[in-house]
Amino acid sequence: MKQFKLMMMAAILLTAACTDQTDSPLQPSAPEENKARITETIRYETEKTTAYNFEYPSTDPYGKPCTLSGTITIGDEVTTAAPARGMVLYNHFTVYRADQCPSKGDLAVQKMITGSGLITVSADYYGFGITEDKQQAYCISAVNAQASVDALLSARELLKGMGYSWDDILFNAGYSQGGQTSMAVLKLVTERYPDIHFTYTFAGGGSYDIPETYRQSIQSGETAMPSTVISVLLAYDEYFQLGIPRSDIFREPTLSHLDEWVLSKKYTREEIDERVGSGAISAFATDDLLNMESDLSKRYMTALDRDNLSKGWKVREGEKIILVHNLADGAVPVANTEAMYNFFVEQGLNVSRTKADNPDIYVRIENWGAISAKMPAHETGALFFVTEAVLKVCEVLGIKLWFTITPEMLEGM
Repeated sequence: MKQFKLMMMAAILLTAACTDQTDSPLQPSAPEENKARITETIRYETEKTTAYNFEYPSTDPYGKPCTLSGTITIGDEVTTAAPARGMVLYNHFTVYRADQCPSKGDLAVQKMITGSGLITVSADYYGFGITEDKQQAYCISAVNAQASVDALLSARELLKGMGYSWDDILFNAGYSQGGQTSMAVLKLVTERYPDIHFTYTFAGGGSYDIPETYRQSIQSGETAMPSTVISVLLAYDEYFQLGIPRSDIFREPTLSHLDEWVLSKKYTREEIDERVGSGAISAFATDDLLNMESDLSKRYMTALDRDNLSKGWKVREGEKIILVHNLADGAVPVANTEAMYNFFVEQGLNVSRTKADNPDIYVRIENWGAISAKMPAHETGALFFVTEAVLKVCEVLGIKLWFTITPEMLEGM
């Protein structure tokens, strides 16, 4: 009897010990791993498109875990019973107002893809969508590329769970800031994601060699988009932790209005440029910034060079790329695309400026000027970029052009 009592006591003690374990149903469970989830479904009946806003795990500009947001768009021609022809990872161009990012915007570019049979995935980037309260990591290509790649990976899992499937075609595309991000995405997957292969990368009008963009902007003293120069200066100071006081970088009246004009996310790029009032960089930048020999400029150049896409990595053999740039571009110097062209040539890749050569990498640089006041040179370049990309998509998919490209579609790019 005594032995039985001892056995019972041991069993009770053992049971008590087990209930102390974190996997016990009587104890609070460990926090669920951060997973992607659909947060909103929006129907665009006129365009026959459905958008799925989603949140997903990624990293912030300091490399720490965070949650970001983006959008998946699917045309009615794609169903769970009719597989998509493939996917487009679309990297959006410069936006400033909170409701312009993919998860809150009108999805003009994504809707253009409806009818092709392709599913589109678009990241908001850090500083928009769910991280709207944070300063955007403007033109920090490594940060935005990680946001896009993580969006793609999470979107794939979400779509599988929803019953969708797709062919093994994947396009990586973007213009302006999106062009820079597209090239950064290619660099990132080359270095860290060997299982991701792009059918084609389309990049246009991007700041691939961002230190050269800085140098040319300072030396010319002019920019067609003051807001973009200001935003680059703010972002690199913030996220590369340069610790430069704003008063050392900017002059009045811009200095006193940075939070309201640029960082509030209340205004479009055009509205910010109007408030700055001049394309002369001396109108908003200090003399110290305008001096390429100053310590301030040297600190910026060092930080910018760490994010230079035209050096320091090896492009995979046979990678398919189309680069487009308007020679007359007054916002993003054409030297960026020239630098990428030289970078490809130095690596011995099959690159040409002549399409008839049937190159793996086709670089098109021409002077298209400006179509109108509403379509200045940078936006005009977008028209030719979209044309090149869409024609190649039609060729790869074996389909006819499914929509009409108009300049109005591309205003603001």
